[in-house]
Amino acid sequence: MDGNPVESLQQEATCPICLEYFTEPVTLECGHNFCRACIAQCWEGSDTAASCPQCRENVQQRNLRHNRQLANVVEIAKLLSLQAAKGARGDGVCERHQETLKLFCKEDQTPICVVCDRSRAHRTHTVVPIEEAAQEYKIVKIQNENISKLSEQISHLSERIRNEKPIKWLLLNRLKNCRNISAHTQVPRTEAAPWDPALSQPKRGLNVTLDPDTAHAILILSEDWKSVRWGDIRQRLQDNPERFDSDPCVLGCEGFTSGRHCWEVEVGGGRFWAVGVARESVRRKGEMNCSPKGGIWAVRRWWGQFRALTSPVTPLPLSWVPSRIRVCLDCDQGQVTFIDAGDGAPIFTFPPAAFSRERIRPCLCDPGDCFGSQPLHCQSTESIY
Repeated sequence: MDGNPVESLQQEATCPICLEYFTEPVTLECGHNFCRACIAQCWEGSDTAASCPQCRENVQQRNLRHNRQLANVVEIAKLLSLQAAKGARGDGVCERHQETLKLFCKEDQTPICVVCDRSRAHRTHTVVPIEEAAQEYKIVKIQNENISKLSEQISHLSERIRNEKPIKWLLLNRLKNCRNISAHTQVPRTEAAPWDPALSQPKRGLNVTLDPDTAHAILILSEDWKSVRWGDIRQRLQDNPERFDSDPCVLGCEGFTSGRHCWEVEVGGGRFWAVGVARESVRRKGEMNCSPKGGIWAVRRWWGQFRALTSPVTPLPLSWVPSRIRVCLDCDQGQVTFIDAGDGAPIFTFPPAAFSRERIRPCLCDPGDCFGSQPLHCQSTESIY
């Protein structure tokens, strides 16, 4: 260690404001230490925010931490100063054994001589040379400064997390997509059932409305229950068993167990949406499995990508993204088909499924908010085939 270790220890035990030994030392968020009275006088007149007199970093007054270890070091420095003065006069020795004070007892936080070290009082204690004790303090001081910096970073990150809007659904689904995509692996396409051109031919109308009892609390329904959009604030709604509490979804009021049915959903230019059907028994509480295994048959637009929610997802390499989706449900054949309602072009047909006479209901998801969401609108259409 460079220089006189005793002098270095004395410098570390000195308050940078009053230039005296610390009195009731406290540590700021930036890691610097001051007397409690000195820093209080320095900050007199400010409420909560202030700056460190040494590095000028902004800190919170309420985050002052009493530094007990530094207080112990101050006492050591005082004793060393006294002993240095005595040494100059030739009496820097243990008062009890008349031996030079060369050791430091960690348990008692006091300098001792070699005879004290062998005595019963200190025999089981941890004893180190005084110079080593001073070096250990410097190491601990650096560690405390690093901990203070990490604590500040954690505090800032926690504040950012608290200020974020609820986008758990977005992040979880994005993670799922990342796991299913590799730059070096092609995702296998699911074999779709043959497209029936008759699906594009309108015959008679079906009016789909949305069920407010199933709507997630972040979703806002129009007065006629035909449109849904992402809301800015989570509503205080009754947490009934039918309501989705994790995924921002809503079901249609209508449910079908037989026959062939078709309806259209206006998605416009929204960048985040999912349109399809769901079993009556689809999971409402907690995270859903957005695939036929979880009772969902849907297509989704997500971060500029258009996909069918198979397991794994099936990319839909279309050169365009439809602004109006026609959903065609054949309960008897267990088949769900999606069509571009603008030009009648097929989008995707799921493999046949066993609905087992369970009610199948229209399903919309709007995981939007500030990322580009716009209302999804169920349109009256003459598309039952």
